[in-house]
Amino acid sequence: MTDVHRASLSTKHAALEAQLAREALKPLPDSLQMAKLKKEKLRLKEQLGREILPASGEEPSILPTRG
Repeated sequence: MTDVHRASLSTKHAALEAQLAREALKPLPDSLQMAKLKKEKLRLKEQLGREILPASGEEPSILPTRG
């Protein structure tokens, strides 16, 4: 994965995090929308995690997380 692609995924992940935070602050958050956002955020996080695994195929002991 190129650095540009990785940065793009990270940016999308952060944007989803911000959307989730905004939705959670609403007087009546849309639980369906929040579930969709969380699912997409997790998908991006997993994709980022797969891309940073060492070429040897070993699992890293700690993956970076942002929430």
